[in-house]
Amino acid sequence: MGILHYGSTPASFPIDDRALAHLELVILAKLRRQESFSLALTDAKTSNRQAMWVSPDLTLRFEYEGSMPEINRRWLQELIDTANSPGGLQIVPEPDISH
Repeated sequence: MGILHYGSTPASFPIDDRALAHLELVILAKLRRQESFSLALTDAKTSNRQAMWVSPDLTLRFEYEGSMPEINRRWLQELIDTANSPGGLQIVPEPDISH
């Protein structure tokens, strides 16, 4: 289980390493382009949803338990599509890469 640390006095969000690796690529690509966006995370245990504004001015840190997993390009594209939507970046289910 990885952790996304957000802000200068960080709020920490536990996220599966695999999902976090894909989020990291999307988030860093948007920030490199100086794009701000919303990020919505839902706690799997409580179903509580939190939304935050991500901008190049804020501090982010990605922490992993293991090594970088293999990237599913289809999932990455679906995450990019959510990041560019009015609802903002959200973790969507990973598509099967066998199709």
